[in-house]
Amino acid sequence: MQNKLFNNQVAIVTGAGVGIGFEVARQLADQGAKVILNDINSDLAIIASQKITEKGGICKAYGGDISEIKTIEGIVKFAVENFGKLDILIANAGITTFGNFWEYQPDSMLKLLQVNLFGTFFLTQVATKQMVLQGHGGSVLLTSSVTAHAAHLNLAAYGMTKAAIDQLSKNLIVDLAPHQININTIVPGATLTERTLEDEEYIKTWSRITPSGRPATVEDIANAALFLVSPLSRQIMGQNLVIDGGWVSVGVSPY
Repeated sequence: MQNKLFNNQVAIVTGAGVGIGFEVARQLADQGAKVILNDINSDLAIIASQKITEKGGICKAYGGDISEIKTIEGIVKFAVENFGKLDILIANAGITTFGNFWEYQPDSMLKLLQVNLFGTFFLTQVATKQMVLQGHGGSVLLTSSVTAHAAHLNLAAYGMTKAAIDQLSKNLIVDLAPHQININTIVPGATLTERTLEDEEYIKTWSRITPSGRPATVEDIANAALFLVSPLSRQIMGQNLVIDGGWVSVGVSPY
């Protein structure tokens, strides 16, 4: 077998039916990992995993809402039952809720907290318990956002949850590092995905205000993600890696 970066590694990637999550899962599989691909939409998870297997990757779908404990426990069990272990967790699943600060509603906040914080926290807990049990370390990567680092209109609640995820990765090093498990976050800026491309002005706007002259691609984000869960980054812990073409440094509003 060709020597690849993630040979014999088993990874869970959540929120991976499309967009950044899918590209991360695809690249992991391309580099030899056995991937459990999750999406809240079970049909979408199956379609995405089939795309990967058709290209020669090893990937199994696991549909379900990752903000629910039964899904969290189920996906870790599924990984171990199918591939014998778990080496990498990429907790990418999350939702975005837009809303004027003065009009933002409690039901929107509760759902946002349930998915972005409850889901991320307890998935990390259950997955790393498995890694500790195995005794040979591992890697955890959480997905944040530049809205955790710079003010953005109508995203106060969302940015707050992503700032909490940044801090979670910093705090957990004291728990995980003694077990040779590293944890970090990727912090994507404006990125071309199926959702953002629904905005006809998206590329034009973000190309104008981003120092690099363009928004990121999903490949840009996935490249950073793979580095942070690879053997090349084992001494990197509790870091929040911003991938935004320099936008946070200049902070030009898109509005």
